[in-house]
Amino acid sequence: MAMGSPVIHGAAWLAGPDAPEKREVRIGFLPLTDCASVVMAAVKNFDEKYGIKIIPTKEASWASVRDKLVSGELDAAHVLYGLTYGVQLGIGGPKKDMAVLMCINRNGQGITLSERLRGEGVVEGTSLARRVAAGERPYTFAQTFPTGTHAMWLYYWLAAYGINPIRDVRTVTVPPSQMAEAMRVGAIDGCCVGEPWNQQAIIDGVGFSVAASQDIWPDHPEKVIGTTAEWVVRHPNSARALVAALLEAGRWLDASAANRREAAETIADSAFVGTDVGIILARLLGRYEDGLGRVWDDERPVKFCADGAVNFPYLSDGMWFMTQQRRWGLLDSDPDYLAVARAVNRVDIYRAAARSAGVAAPDSALRSSILFDGVRWDGSDPQHYARSFPVQACSSLN
Repeated sequence: MAMGSPVIHGAAWLAGPDAPEKREVRIGFLPLTDCASVVMAAVKNFDEKYGIKIIPTKEASWASVRDKLVSGELDAAHVLYGLTYGVQLGIGGPKKDMAVLMCINRNGQGITLSERLRGEGVVEGTSLARRVAAGERPYTFAQTFPTGTHAMWLYYWLAAYGINPIRDVRTVTVPPSQMAEAMRVGAIDGCCVGEPWNQQAIIDGVGFSVAASQDIWPDHPEKVIGTTAEWVVRHPNSARALVAALLEAGRWLDASAANRREAAETIADSAFVGTDVGIILARLLGRYEDGLGRVWDDERPVKFCADGAVNFPYLSDGMWFMTQQRRWGLLDSDPDYLAVARAVNRVDIYRAAARSAGVAAPDSALRSSILFDGVRWDGSDPQHYARSFPVQACSSLN
């Protein structure tokens, strides 16, 4: 902190050369449970502590979020990790240099199949694979954006059961809040979407859960705070203040069930998610049901901070999404995985903000994970990893 700058708990940047360049920060979000830290940072005034005011802006689709980030209509957004990388690489829309400031949650998404499939004897991945292989009718599955996290979780899950999501079934894009209705009218046979829309499908009697995203990749990265590289260059202090405020909000969310209940009551409002509090709260607290009679407390529910373990923008996390985009033919050649991740994931901004908020940060920008098929990912050889899967868009990657 520069000499003469006032010091408030966490060494927040409020005045002098460290003052935020832009005080009002417009943050786009979609009506999903994991927008909670963005909303609660504004509602609980965690943002004001760092000299900014977050203006949460509800959007209709991820395409809208993408377009408004690129145009500058939004300063930043609660956004799909893979969408940010898609824009960086020029897939799924216009090409523009992007920045990931932090991860704002882990876990908390899911794969839901329709009651129509249940009537055909499908209750999990193996029975689904048999139906698809039988070829009695075409099957359609929905994700929320072609380069996004839900597409990658859906494709990874289908492929683990031998179903090629590019050749064996049809995949379409549907906004999250419309998934249950799309199943009700028979437009889709299943989907991957964020909460509370998997739970909504169960309550509406149109679907049942076959996997939570944390079953596919325990403690996986999910939404991030994304913006353009240009915005960070122009507003580095505002970027740090934004991250610090969201770290405070995430820490508050993880502190108690009472806080999560308050968050559910807040975001249930039509200005944010717009559904029944109970539908949001159950899975926000980690209390799951699958619509087939099983009820359980999940070991890895959605997390927003976990003493900072959630939020660090690991380079290996960004690289993973690129490997899957390559695997499924969205990228026609291998990028320089590490170089792109270093350019996009602003570890420097995050570390400075974490110090201010009193949140620990790891020494290494790489981490190791084992996904549900037993395959390890650690970022050490992304090109080989992308080629290693028996099920991919083509029989072999060139």
